[in-house]
Amino acid sequence: MHIIDKLAWIEIRDGKILSTRSKGRTKYYFPGGKREAGESDFEVLSREIHEELSISLIEDSTRFMGIFQAQADRHPDGVQVQMTCYTGDYTGTIAAASEIEEVVWLTYEDRETVSPVDQIIFDWLKEHRLLH
Repeated sequence: MHIIDKLAWIEIRDGKILSTRSKGRTKYYFPGGKREAGESDFEVLSREIHEELSISLIEDSTRFMGIFQAQADRHPDGVQVQMTCYTGDYTGTIAAASEIEEVVWLTYEDRETVSPVDQIIFDWLKEHRLLH
C-alpha cells in the first residue's frame, strides 16, 4: 500500500467548513497539501495555505485536530491519503490563489461533493458537533 502524506487546515465558522476547488476539478478539498522533504507540519501548512488562500497562519495558534486516512481521490486502488489536520488563526483575507478556482463554505449536507478522506473528516466533525 502506498500512502500520500498530506496536511490540511480546518477552518470552521458558524457550523460551516472552508473548502476549495482547484481549476479543472469537480470535487472540493480542504486547503493544504503534500509535504516536501524536511518540512515540519507547520511549514507545510504555512506554505500551502499562503499559496492557495493568500493568508498567513499564526504558528502559536495552530492546534492539532487529528489524522485521517482513506483511499486517495483520483488514484488507483490501494493508494491511500493520510491527512494530518490542524486548525488555527490567520492574518489576511481569504482569497482563491494559485491553482484554486473557488473557495466555499460547506455544511454536512455537502459531504458527497468532497474527497473520500474529507468525507471521513466531515463525519468526525459532525460527531463532535462542529459541522452543521
